[in-house]
Amino acid sequence: MADITRRLGWRHLRGAPTAHVRHHRGGTLLHDGPGLSFWFRALSAAISEVPVDDRELAMTFHARTADFQDVVVQATVTYRVGDPAVAAARLDFSIDPDTGAWRGTPLEQLGTLLTETAQQHALDVLARTLLSEALVDGVAAVREQVAAGLAAEPRLPATGIEVVAVRVMALRPEPEVERALRTPAREQIQQEADRATYERRAVAVERERTIAENELASQIELARREEQLVEQRGTNARREAEEHAAADAVRAEAEATRTVKLAEAEAAKSVKFAEAEAARSVKLAEAEAARSVKLADAEAARSVKLGEAEAARAVALARAEAAGAREVGEARAAAQAAWLRVHGEVDVATLHALTGTRLAENLPRIDSLTVSPDVLTGLLAKLGSAEGA
Repeated sequence: MADITRRLGWRHLRGAPTAHVRHHRGGTLLHDGPGLSFWFRALSAAISEVPVDDRELAMTFHARTADFQDVVVQATVTYRVGDPAVAAARLDFSIDPDTGAWRGTPLEQLGTLLTETAQQHALDVLARTLLSEALVDGVAAVREQVAAGLAAEPRLPATGIEVVAVRVMALRPEPEVERALRTPAREQIQQEADRATYERRAVAVERERTIAENELASQIELARREEQLVEQRGTNARREAEEHAAADAVRAEAEATRTVKLAEAEAAKSVKFAEAEAARSVKLAEAEAARSVKLADAEAARSVKLGEAEAARAVALARAEAAGAREVGEARAAAQAAWLRVHGEVDVATLHALTGTRLAENLPRIDSLTVSPDVLTGLLAKLGSAEGA
């Protein structure tokens, strides 16, 4: 697609080297060629851009063979525009002066033309060919027929199109037919594989038999050598037992001699230890007796001193208690005399009041007091007589 820019009402086009540009104004051709760059006015310009590079057109279509089997053809056609002027005159390659995009779909028209033409020639050759032949030689036959048909097609040169190459990649039947065609070859391959498996098993069995025979011969030889080994081991064991017995006898004799010497040494050591222990026990007994005598003497002296001190303390305590009792008796006598002297000096009414007070202090608690009229009358009479006196 051409690159178009705007400047003050003008347009500038810059084409690619693989794009042939034709610029008309008022029916006059002003610019014609690939990779052009020029200024133009959008209102008066008619521009066409034709690609001149090689293009690949992939196509896939169905066809039917002579035995009415459906096959799929995959092919690719390489083409280019050989005469851009003719192509621009036959197809709409005009571009928008503002965006540079094609106004139509010229490449799709070319693709449709090439696809239908190639499909027509492929169908012609496959319709006369059986499926088995088509699968073997159909790719080359279809390629040659399509290439020849496109080269002889008069409409392509009239449109300015040149076919560069034709390639047929695959020619496939339907999946079910393809599986059916593969079955005989698969079965033959399976038979070859089974035969190879059987031969391999036969060779393996023969080798296993040889290996078993070799193993049996080896076992026989091993048994013979094992018998020799057992005999030699018995001889060695007897010899070893005799040597062990002699060594044990020597060892027992040495051990007995050593035990006797150790017993004698232990007995002498025990005697010495017993004598030392007896002497030590005697010394300890004597020391303990002397210590006991000293402790008894000290305890007796201490007991005498404690008895004397306790007696002196008891005498002093008795004297102090007697003096205290005498002082307490004297104080109580003086207090009683003073009490009697005070009460002897007061009048009878005061004594009565004191007696009532003491009596009230020692009486139990009285919550309520009921005074009868007789008692109240007697009290009032006594009161009145006392006042008159």
